[in-house]
Amino acid sequence: MTKIVTPETAAARIPDGAVVTVSSSSALGCPDRMLEAIGTRFDSEGHPRDLTTIHPIAAGDMYGIKGVDHIAKDGLLARILGGSYPSGPSSKPMPEIWKMVVEDRVAAYNVPSGILFDMTREAAAKRPGVLTKVGLDTFVDPRREGCAMNDRGAAAPIVKRVEFDGDTWLHFPNIVPDVAILRATTADEHGNLTYEHEGAYLGGLEQAICVRNHGGLVIAQVSRVTKRGSLRPHDVRVPGHLVDLVVIDEDQKQTCETPYDPAISGQVMRPWESFALAEHGVEKVIARRAAMELRPGMSANLGFGISAMVPRILLEEGQPEAVTWAIEQGAVGGMPLTGFAFGCASNADAFVPSPQQFIYFQGGGFDVSFLSFLEVDVEGNVNVSKLGKKPYLTAGCGGFVDITAGAKKIVFSGWFEAGAKVELTDQGIRIAAPGKFTKMVEAVEHVTFSGKRARELEQEILYVTERCVIRLTDQGLVATEIMPGIDPARDIVAASGGRVRVAEDAVTLPLSLLADAPMGWGQ
Repeated sequence: MTKIVTPETAAARIPDGAVVTVSSSSALGCPDRMLEAIGTRFDSEGHPRDLTTIHPIAAGDMYGIKGVDHIAKDGLLARILGGSYPSGPSSKPMPEIWKMVVEDRVAAYNVPSGILFDMTREAAAKRPGVLTKVGLDTFVDPRREGCAMNDRGAAAPIVKRVEFDGDTWLHFPNIVPDVAILRATTADEHGNLTYEHEGAYLGGLEQAICVRNHGGLVIAQVSRVTKRGSLRPHDVRVPGHLVDLVVIDEDQKQTCETPYDPAISGQVMRPWESFALAEHGVEKVIARRAAMELRPGMSANLGFGISAMVPRILLEEGQPEAVTWAIEQGAVGGMPLTGFAFGCASNADAFVPSPQQFIYFQGGGFDVSFLSFLEVDVEGNVNVSKLGKKPYLTAGCGGFVDITAGAKKIVFSGWFEAGAKVELTDQGIRIAAPGKFTKMVEAVEHVTFSGKRARELEQEILYVTERCVIRLTDQGLVATEIMPGIDPARDIVAASGGRVRVAEDAVTLPLSLLADAPMGWGQ
């Protein structure tokens, strides 16, 4: 019997009430055609109903890959657990899944991506759920939101605090998936899957094993099929005995706005001079100061936002390979990409499956992490995961909580104020007009990172802004380095409402950060 079927036939196999785990990272690896078929079947038949879906990283984007929005329908979707959710600018319509979340039409949870992969592994091995310290004293903790995004989610908790071996842990009981939906490049007639055109492996193998171990249904979407026996065994990432059905989408995109780029999948290596440098401006200055925390030979994690510019700083300095970058989708080394291709890397040394990458992150094996912030409060807490007024402007926590839980050192980058008029010259930074509000607040809206726990763990925490470098101390937020041209009393203390104080021995940063020329990193 052939495993190759139409998307409609595969969708008809999904029963009402199923728990469905989906492998994806925004548009990267998204089985969009399969999700569309599920939504279309529901529109015509009213089935499948009352699904729970699990998305370790977001499914879909706001730029042409609908992903989870195909199934964001009342009656079809009852519960959703996502490491992240589709996000984009306020100029675009709110995604349907966000409408369901904010209108309390679905029980919704934002669970750290690494924990969702951990849950997959533990359910696969039929162990009693995940026991972890990741997320303590953040919104993940039941003493705060317990991952719940709305009232329906809060009414059905998925995590609890427990005492074990004299210590406090978070326990996530198993949620066993009945169906897995994966995406790869090629399937043979037996269902063996290879990923040669993909920018990451993500967690497809683990998700397939989990579902197979519980007697469920594994569906793989691919762009092409080949004869059984024609795939090299070393290239097969998901073996065919784990796959029940294969559907074909010849037009599946590699990632957001990218039909196919062989450099993303490591099939060609780009010359370093082919990468665009960071555009000269204030954000580049922030990224440059962040890059000063690096030394040759380090391994570093990288997040979205201003921090994503840091590799381009080293590129401009003529040392693109001095640091090994690791991103949650799995790329190690090379040049992490920005913009629509974020989550991918060109010239990577290796692609590690996301579940293993998160084990590395949760254990704090890297030297430093570069992340961004939406707001910081007097306790040093950071919010990147929730904006009540415009929820879909942020994707949620993604791997942020997993990364920060065990990191030795974290460099957060962002703007001190929102909407300030900032002028940059080679002699200094001038705040020509104050912003609408400070990012240094009394209490953040959502605790994605706990300053209290960071102090307990003796993590080294820096917040790099266009005005200063702030360090988290037992006395709160202290500016220890000042950007040239900044008036500390007016632009830092007063602008923050006194929430940031200036150290008596604060120093002025070098003018080389501001120049439209390499700053001499590593010299």
